[in-house]
Amino acid sequence: MLKVWGCIWSYVERYGNTDELKSVVKKFHQVGIRVLGDAVINHRCAHYQNQNGIWNIFGGLLNWDDRAVVGDDPHFQGRGNKSSGDNFHAAPNIDHSQEFVRKDLCEWLCWLRKEIGYDGWRLDYVRGFWGGYVKEYMEASEPYFSVGEYWDSLSYTYGEMDHNQDAHRQRIVDWINDTNGTCGAFDVTTKGILHSAIERCEYWRLSDSKGKPPGVVGWWPSRAVTFIENHDTGSTQGHWRFPGGKEMQGYAYILTHPGTPSVFYDHMFSHYKSEISALISLRKRNKIQCRSTVKIVKAERDVYAAIVDEKVAVKIGPGHYEPESGSQKWSLAVQGNDYKVWEAS
Repeated sequence: MLKVWGCIWSYVERYGNTDELKSVVKKFHQVGIRVLGDAVINHRCAHYQNQNGIWNIFGGLLNWDDRAVVGDDPHFQGRGNKSSGDNFHAAPNIDHSQEFVRKDLCEWLCWLRKEIGYDGWRLDYVRGFWGGYVKEYMEASEPYFSVGEYWDSLSYTYGEMDHNQDAHRQRIVDWINDTNGTCGAFDVTTKGILHSAIERCEYWRLSDSKGKPPGVVGWWPSRAVTFIENHDTGSTQGHWRFPGGKEMQGYAYILTHPGTPSVFYDHMFSHYKSEISALISLRKRNKIQCRSTVKIVKAERDVYAAIVDEKVAVKIGPGHYEPESGSQKWSLAVQGNDYKVWEAS
């Protein structure tokens, strides 16, 4: 199954009013696209200053005082408990251990589901709070689909990316486990390894020590949301751009492999559109889904190849690979710059 969803940012006041937001969500639903709201619940910009001139008092529907701000971030003088994760110093970090905070957030998420029509959530900066709180929010709002952004640095030694990234993906898997599996996570591990493998022509990186995909998708594929680029890494911000001109190798990988692949808007409406569309059609046609099985048949310096569900064969990299024809016959379905994908016939 290929999940089709769009993510609408929650800055309603800047881009329009509530009625216009509800209208655009309805339009998406009319063409079969489910809509995720970008819920930023780790931190929140304050409306008012306290007696010391610190911005930590909130207005609006969630009119919290400084008890809602964690007490261990020196920038915002919160009176709450210590943070259950990493602090994001650009804005007051919300203390999710407070019962009134969780109650209000549950009501707000349910309102967004019912009134606006959101189908689920993209949760921003989930490193900042314990995944157990996410479980409570997911059980209250009952999303169709949700994904958390757990983004931290991969492992490097003297500037070189380590082959073994188990510690990195373990942190993401631990967070998903804390949510009791109620929320998936962006597979930052796969993004980083793909990025390095393709950029440096080191395709051996795409197999872990047990011959499995080396990202979250190799351990918990049903909760791994794979991607090669997003609004932070690419687009106008460009914090960690995928190797230029090689994006289709990345899409050949994530659109043929398990997990829930995410196609970046900028790429979908670029000169890559026809190739991406062909890969999406192939995925749907062969019923590749988040729990599909992967058999890695090559992971060498200049080529990676795998067979998925015994239905699809894929190779990326400049090196040579052709699937063996025996009881199965293979036909080339999609190809482009340094990638090919075959279907079993």
